[in-house]
Amino acid sequence: MSDADRIRANITAVRERMASACERAGREPDSVRLLLATKTVEPDRIRVAIEAGETLVAENRVQEVRPKFEALEDLEYERHFIGHLQSNKVNALVPYISCLQTLDRLSLARKLQNRLEREGETLEVLIQVNTSGEQTKAGLDPDEVEPFIRTIAGLDALKIRGLMTIGLNAEPEVARPSLTSLREIADRIREENIEGVEMTELSMGMTGDLEVAIEEGSTIVRVGSAIFGAR
Repeated sequence: MSDADRIRANITAVRERMASACERAGREPDSVRLLLATKTVEPDRIRVAIEAGETLVAENRVQEVRPKFEALEDLEYERHFIGHLQSNKVNALVPYISCLQTLDRLSLARKLQNRLEREGETLEVLIQVNTSGEQTKAGLDPDEVEPFIRTIAGLDALKIRGLMTIGLNAEPEVARPSLTSLREIADRIREENIEGVEMTELSMGMTGDLEVAIEEGSTIVRVGSAIFGAR
């Protein structure tokens, strides 16, 4: 089997896992989107996946964004960033993405607002939440999320669409509470009806725990190794 055929077969397998999880959860299959996590993946391999019908692609490293996305500029797909973003890298990143999934601090929000406002642009953002309590992971503590959102809701260049988390690094059922927590936070914020804030997206679940994440309400699962192989 060629590498391209393997990528296409892997996509089919992941899609089947997603469909089965949706069926168990009583959800429509199209209520969850598959995001290709492409850290260290070469552009020609990403191209195979996009040409197979995948339209949501994300990068973790700012330095890889421009060369990868420029190599694929002839294709139509949605570009997200899912890595930690330093404030001094905002200008290098913003022109190439439609959504930042890892907003987690006020200084970054203000830097983004200034850059976008200057250019007359907007950017969709998800707020990253550390629901696992692991010190090695970025993100706001759960009790910081609502105050943070209220603080940045007036930054009109930032379009708040939902929340993102990286679940506990453990077996899926052990990780489940960290995923449930994100849904519960989103539910509480949605009930507050904060002007300009949407809670339509929950980005959670990766190769190892995507089924549990879908059962807990994920709308975006981020999958890399199950499609492109181990890094």
